[in-house]
Amino acid sequence: MAGAFDPDLFGHTAEQVALRLRRHLADPSVRGLDLVEPDALAKTARELMTTERDRVAGFDEGRLHRILDLYIGTGIQVHSPGYMGRQFSGVVPLAAVVDLVSSVVNQPSSFYEAAQLPSVAERVMADELNRYVGFDPDRFAMVTTSGGSLANLTALLAARNHAFPGIWTRGAAQEAGRPAIAVGAEAHYSVVRAAGVLGIGEDQVVRLPADRRGRIRADRAGAVLDDARRRGLNVFCLVASAGTTSMGAFDPLAELAAVTRPRGIWLHVDGAHGASLLLSARHRHRLRGLDQADSLTWDAHKMLFVPSPCTLLFYRDAATAAGAFRQRASYVFDDEPDVYSALDSGDRTLECTKRPMIMPLWTLWAMYGPALFARKIDHLCATARLAHRMLRAEPGFAVLHQPEANILCFRYSPPGLDPAHLHRLQLAIRDRVRADGRLFISKVDIDGVAALRLVVMNHRTDASHLALLIAETRAAGRRALREAGLPTPGAPPETPDAAPTP
Repeated sequence: MAGAFDPDLFGHTAEQVALRLRRHLADPSVRGLDLVEPDALAKTARELMTTERDRVAGFDEGRLHRILDLYIGTGIQVHSPGYMGRQFSGVVPLAAVVDLVSSVVNQPSSFYEAAQLPSVAERVMADELNRYVGFDPDRFAMVTTSGGSLANLTALLAARNHAFPGIWTRGAAQEAGRPAIAVGAEAHYSVVRAAGVLGIGEDQVVRLPADRRGRIRADRAGAVLDDARRRGLNVFCLVASAGTTSMGAFDPLAELAAVTRPRGIWLHVDGAHGASLLLSARHRHRLRGLDQADSLTWDAHKMLFVPSPCTLLFYRDAATAAGAFRQRASYVFDDEPDVYSALDSGDRTLECTKRPMIMPLWTLWAMYGPALFARKIDHLCATARLAHRMLRAEPGFAVLHQPEANILCFRYSPPGLDPAHLHRLQLAIRDRVRADGRLFISKVDIDGVAALRLVVMNHRTDASHLALLIAETRAAGRRALREAGLPTPGAPPETPDAAPTP
């Protein structure tokens, strides 16, 4: 057994793993996703496992290398310029090194005595990032959570307890009016899921009118909220989006604050994706009015380029952060708080044990400063605008919106195509592009019709990769039309499809 804990073996293994990862990061090839059938992958995984059961198996370096190759090779290739499909990013390599340290030293960070530097680093980063959020520096609070879904749930819980002080002990049945939340058409699914977890129910989720980009219509939201109150709904929170998942749209925060404030409604901003634009002088205007919100969800594992999960939950008022959870446990909570327990976060988050997720972010900030993030964010947004211009110039493509950040939705829609085939054609294109293994894009339904979704997350993605995407999308679309026996506009029947290689 002792061999498994041997520090010399660890040092040798870490060196070998670092060399493998270095080659992975240095690989300039355009790689998408090698989607393996699950049963086949499970079979391979089982074959890699030792058959030893009665004694501790000896360390097999070859087996480890095969495991690592399988792990690296079957995942989304987030460090490739061909990765354009999801909102989690390739990490700054130094952040991964710090994450390794966190795994080895294993300091659960909900309590100061277990994780002293992570607890302090969380406080330091709260102050640093709040300079961009704009809350009162003497009143605000920030806590890290494992993902945006948990942050949204925690914020809604704090908002509910603030509006209904007795609900934690008496339950919702004793409260006047039915607790309800208001959301936009493009709110992340985790918000409605949180409503279910809190016992609010989907019937008490008020849907606010939106424009064609999915942004809440602040000029019509007030009337909808007032109507909800007349129907017996007590709307305690409005959830706005700063960077919707579908199209990267930003709700008008200042205007929504003007709607919620006089009605006593908590304004929560789900900025999981888009809050990072605060670090860009060129793009932070998208979040105008954020300083008037009551809480904010901000995913650092998206556009702050650190390992997931790492989410920052900000509160305008620290007192409401403490109101999210109201129970005592003598084995973790002190009856007489002191200078050390003041930095505990276990009373403000659902997690009793959580990773010191702030450490990679704080280390990057300490080493490189905010300009690293601002420059990459500016590049990603500029590349999305370039994709918009290139797609608009291509015949047979329909671009559905101007990008507000780094997300762009479009369709392959050649002239003469029957609109009845448009939805299934986009799905077929996504599947074919993914199966080809060089590029990875995603899809989303817009107005009930599928669209192709480009998310620029890699600073190495440039015009040549966008040209490759356009060519492969057209080629996949033509193949799909031919296989369906439909006309292929603009393509001679025997002309092979070709795509440029960047």
